[in-house]
Order: sequence, then C-alpha cells, then structure tokens
Amino acid sequence: MLSRLRPHTPTLCAAALCAAAAPQLGSGSIEILQIAFVVVFVVISLALHEAAHAWVAWKCGDPTAKDLGRITLNPLPSIDPFMTIILPGMLMLMGMPAFGGAKPVPVSYHRLRHPLRDMMLVALAGPATNFLLSIVFLLSLKVASHLGGYRGGDLLFEVLQLSLYANLALTTFNLIPVPPLDGSRVMAWLLPPGLREPYQELERFGLFLVVALVTLLRMVPGLNGLIVSGSRQLFDFVDLLTGGTW
Repeated sequence: MLSRLRPHTPTLCAAALCAAAAPQLGSGSIEILQIAFVVVFVVISLALHEAAHAWVAWKCGDPTAKDLGRITLNPLPSIDPFMTIILPGMLMLMGMPAFGGAKPVPVSYHRLRHPLRDMMLVALAGPATNFLLSIVFLLSLKVASHLGGYRGGDLLFEVLQLSLYANLALTTFNLIPVPPLDGSRVMAWLLPPGLREPYQELERFGLFLVVALVTLLRMVPGLNGLIVSGSRQLFDFVDLLTGGTW
C-alpha cells in the first residue's frame, strides 16, 4: 500500500504567502528576467524538498522513491510542466501570488521501520530543506550586497530576496498541521490513537483543505498575519545564523 506525501501542493501555496512581504517586481525585461530566475530557483527548491523526503524515507527503510530516481539534485523528475512552471510563472507575470505543484514522492508506509515516527521524519525533511535553503539565499544576498555592491532594484538582489522569501514561506506554511501539509504528519505522531485515525482520514480531502486554508488566509487578515509573522520570525533566526547585519 502506497501512502503519498504531497508537500508539492502546499509548497507553492506557501510561496503565495510571500506576497505580503516580498517587494514588487519591476517592469519590462527586468521583470521577465526576475520571474524567470525566481521560477528556476523555486523549482530547484521544490526538487530538493522532494529529494529530502525521498532520502529520509530510504534511510528509514523504504527505498520506493529511491528506486524511482527521486533522490537527485536534478529537478526534472519533480517537475510537472504546467503546475510547476507555467502556472506559477503566469501568476507572477500577472502580479499575483505564485501557486502550483510538483510530482508527489511515493512513500510505502508499511516498509518504514517505525511507520508512524518515520512518516513524521520524512515529512519534516521537506521544510528542513527549505529552511537550509533560506540560509543559503540570505547568505548569498549578504555577500552580493556587502562585497558586490548590489542593492534593491538590481536583478541579482531582487531574485535572491524573492527566493529567500519563498523558502521562508515554504518552511512556515508546510508546518501547519492541516492534512496533507507536512505538519499534519507531526500532529499524527503526537495524537493519541483514538484521535489519530479520524485526523488522518481528513487527508482524502487534502486539496480542498489546502485551498480552503489559503482562501481563509487571504480573507482573514489576522490569520494571514500569523503566517507572515512566523516567516518574519524565522527570517530573524536565519539572519542571526548568517551573522546579522554585515
């Protein structure tokens, strides 16, 4: 029996939440280049997110995704042409939050050595990867600014900044305990058996739950503020880890 992790759907939903904090894109050819480079970096981030799920599943006893070639730095196995590239690119071009998806990573629940615990670890691997990528992007941004003299409005600065915001939001949003977000695997591990099974059954409505969550976050300022606040607090932590103000 295959249990499919679906971090790809909430992943780009998370990127949509960057809109409140991210700077506005420029105009003309610079805008198109920014969109192109940001889409490339987000696709790579998604691929690494998925590869992390696959790698941890393999280490926990399930080689299903490994056998399918999903443990790779090559983003192509994780790309769905429309959901991963065309849709988010069109939305960004129209000045709307990026939204899309990638191919799911298959995980065989019963092949894991400690299924409940290991599913939690497999799920956490995705947001943890985006957190590490946010460190890489912020460190790159600081190097570009401090050593290269790049400032807001420059192509490199804007691309790195938007990619940073995307990975911060991916980390924060995916940890929300709403199935099928990665945080729901942590919640399932924490819940007592009597509540765990009904909670896990909600995953069959996963896409609808994610759409409803994103809709609520956009309609209710207080809820969206919690996600933005979480991302900003995470930014402060990443900023501290990368040496603060240079």
